[in-house]
Amino acid sequence: MDTTTSSGGMVVAPHKAAADAGAEILAEGGSAIEAMIAAASTIAVVYPHMNAIGGDGFWLIAEPGKDPKALMACGSAGSGATIEAYNKAGHGAIPTRGPLAALTVAGTIGGWAKAKEAAQAIGAGKIPNTELLSSAIRHAKEGISVTRSQAALTFEKLAELKDQPGFADVFLVDGEVPEEGSLLKQARLADTLQHLAHEGFDEFYRGDVGAAIADDLERIGSPVTKADLEKFEARFKDALKVELKCGTVFNAPPPTQGLASLIILGLYDRLKTDGREGFDLVHGLVEATKRAFLVRDRVVTDPLRLPEPPRTFLTADWLDEEAAKINMRRALEWPQIAKPGDTIWMGAVDKKGVSVSFIQSIYWEFGSGCVLPKTGITWQNRGASFSLRPDALNALEPGRQPFHTLNPAMARLRDGRTMTYGTMGGEGQPQTQAAIFARHVLNGMPVGEAINAPRWLLGRTWGDETTSLRLEARFDPDLVRDLEKVGHEVVQMADDYSDTMGHAGMIVRNTKGGLEGAHDPRADGGASIV
Repeated sequence: MDTTTSSGGMVVAPHKAAADAGAEILAEGGSAIEAMIAAASTIAVVYPHMNAIGGDGFWLIAEPGKDPKALMACGSAGSGATIEAYNKAGHGAIPTRGPLAALTVAGTIGGWAKAKEAAQAIGAGKIPNTELLSSAIRHAKEGISVTRSQAALTFEKLAELKDQPGFADVFLVDGEVPEEGSLLKQARLADTLQHLAHEGFDEFYRGDVGAAIADDLERIGSPVTKADLEKFEARFKDALKVELKCGTVFNAPPPTQGLASLIILGLYDRLKTDGREGFDLVHGLVEATKRAFLVRDRVVTDPLRLPEPPRTFLTADWLDEEAAKINMRRALEWPQIAKPGDTIWMGAVDKKGVSVSFIQSIYWEFGSGCVLPKTGITWQNRGASFSLRPDALNALEPGRQPFHTLNPAMARLRDGRTMTYGTMGGEGQPQTQAAIFARHVLNGMPVGEAINAPRWLLGRTWGDETTSLRLEARFDPDLVRDLEKVGHEVVQMADDYSDTMGHAGMIVRNTKGGLEGAHDPRADGGASIV
């Protein structure tokens, strides 16, 4: 896979229309932050199975030479989302589809609003919202071409989606799955985006759009109320970071699993490996992943209820001690419980060096499956990650933030480069981040090759029940045998490039302002430049 280069600015996204929308803003003199709002609104229209404005988002935003700040645009459980209410309704677990799965406030639009303020604070943010959302509005009105992944996932999940409120009216054609390449129009969503563009993003929570959303949510039986929407505000927080030999890597704090992504790299950095592609790379990163996930599943929850400070696990002393426990000739027994999820990651860097790592999601494909009739908004099912056990780490409670698989990444390398990268893929996100980072930064692979190279996944994602170590078909058979010999339960997949491995992207900026970037051949996107 080729690496795209530029000296003017770049946007990478899993759908080319989103990358192009962001690049157009850069070409007009907009900042990376504004470009990302354009890309985010567009991807919510053209990739509706993966994300929507009824979901959550997380940003890492960095000015040149400064540590990134984390923008947390994630909603909390609604006022009616109590364990008692779900038990009374006869549920032993939170439903994964339908109105009772649509139980958290959507934070995405609040993130756009706060990001726009951040752009204005650095002397940017001058492009009007009408222009930032123009691509999204046009695609929603005129229609989009249904992608291969949208058609396949609609067919695969049809039984659990077709009867959800509003779904068939928007995403099916006479009750049937639309064919790849067919035209899908979203008129109501276009109207909503146009209203937000003209009247402001705050309308989503405290204006006419918010009132329409609240009315629809109440009508279908969601626990989210108008008051819940009105209380929401996205917030900036300090990013988590870990020091490696090559530089500093940043990620989002809880309730995301950014901690796990950083632990993996922190542990791998301490292993005695030959640093090349092969057994040591895969085994080392998989064993680091296992230990990172054990911490994640014990610690990561609503940031106001953390049982231990996350930064404890990013200190040199803790990482040294934990890395010493990894056996490079024996696999740790597995599995643990896996975290599913479907998402998009996008990155943008402008000519001034402002960098954005961004991730947006409705959790599972098509989220709750509920499409609100007045606004055309598909609502997330992120709250399905809560537990109905009162003693659980992520127990359901009104006002509580759910566990998030989402985690955007960024790195400042000692040689002066800034790396903006990430992926979708639920349980696979920390693993794919580690793979592309190690291959590019530690092994010296060009950006495109690092993303193209065969990948692995430990755990369950995309509805697959296996928790084995899955490998794409392009891995050397000798490597597969070596992994099995040390105790890994390996499943070699039939596909050379599998959606299961996520849709990764990366932009690297050097000290002279030159950019190198690429997006995953496993997706429908690419890199767009100025």
